[in-house]
Amino acid sequence: MSRAEEQVDWYGLSVKLHRFYGGKMETIPKVPIRSLQDFAIWYTPGVAEPSRISARDPDESFELTSRWNTIAVISDGTRVLGLGKIGPEGAYPVMEGKALIFKYLGGVDAVPLVHRIRDLEGWLNLLKAIEPSFGGINLEDIESPKCFALLERAREELEIPVWHDDQQGTAAATLAGLINAFKLVGKDMRSSRIVLFGAGAANIALYRLLKVWGVPPGNIVVLDSKGVLHPHRHDIDKLMISNPWKYRIALETGGGWLRSGDGIEKALEGADALVAASRPGPGVIKKEWVAKMNRDAIVFAEANPVPEIWPWEAKEAGARIVATGRSDLPNQVNNSLVFPAVFRGVLDVRAKTITDEMAIEAAVEIAKFAEEKGLREDYIIPKMEEWQLYPRVAAAVAVKAVTEGVARRTTTYREELERAESIIKASREKHDLLWDQGLIPRPPVDYK
Repeated sequence: MSRAEEQVDWYGLSVKLHRFYGGKMETIPKVPIRSLQDFAIWYTPGVAEPSRISARDPDESFELTSRWNTIAVISDGTRVLGLGKIGPEGAYPVMEGKALIFKYLGGVDAVPLVHRIRDLEGWLNLLKAIEPSFGGINLEDIESPKCFALLERAREELEIPVWHDDQQGTAAATLAGLINAFKLVGKDMRSSRIVLFGAGAANIALYRLLKVWGVPPGNIVVLDSKGVLHPHRHDIDKLMISNPWKYRIALETGGGWLRSGDGIEKALEGADALVAASRPGPGVIKKEWVAKMNRDAIVFAEANPVPEIWPWEAKEAGARIVATGRSDLPNQVNNSLVFPAVFRGVLDVRAKTITDEMAIEAAVEIAKFAEEKGLREDYIIPKMEEWQLYPRVAAAVAVKAVTEGVARRTTTYREELERAESIIKASREKHDLLWDQGLIPRPPVDYK
């Protein structure tokens, strides 16, 4: 057993508690019901007037119904966590867990929705069909490259924000960590050599954010399982059809400082930073490769449940800053720092989309929060329990949506900060009250 492995049987414990509670979420009223007369307001006959108003002006549905604070967490179960293509039923516990995080950390009501549709047009038709019920959509655990086309088309064709957390959430969290890591080592990210190992959802989105951030494409190398994405790669013509996102990266970067056919070992020679989002390790990244990186190297090994290289191995090889995707290791790159707050912000201003600039704004605010706390080599990014982060990120994203011209409502940073703090605090206090009153039953086993 490695130094990072724990003794708790989290798998067995999770099954036992899921079975005990019958899932994680439920729906409860938020309006007073003192007698049957109240239903004359909340239902018939009174509800007819809110219905008529919403029919005349669909935007009124954001003011008169729970739509303003409700999103769908949607998956087809084709790429779930580290489990792969396990189908919609297998994906449901994960979507429900996501809904729990949305509510507790962002005060957002999220509905798990899994389905059996596999083709892109069917997916898009589904999103358009359910759009009137929601204020936003969080796409989750969808196979590549379909996930890229789906996000692009949905952002163009829907009038509510659509977000793919495996792309934008992970990329924004990674960017936040990189901003602070480069500050600590005293290097300028925009003039550094950055290697992205793994060309799936997270790193393709990160590449896009790095470009918007100002990193020249020629300073970035992106590698998939076959090697560097390079204009002269043997399968470049096939990529143009099968994966135009990889094809575009190959053309824009020119393969960076590598030649066609080079692999990860060659890429790390003289590199300043590595972001690996590939496959579980250990041993996917070798110590001797890290040793060839520049001084004060930055290594993000984000595969779960086991990173591509253990942090202590990367440190022994000369890396100064190391981050992973695990909660039991320092510097967890966690998209849960991003998505609850992003949706809190966009819902509060009734945004129509989430731009890359808004995702970057979230990353900058996350980095700033950690910096104000005091950066260290083992603290470059906040932890989930630092809940004061979430209203700040919500406020930053909401204001950016207004300046980008994609919000139905205007706000200021201070106004949204207070609004988000109130909503998130109320959500947490409701949970705590239910727990204190025994309305959430005590678990049958003590695991604290």
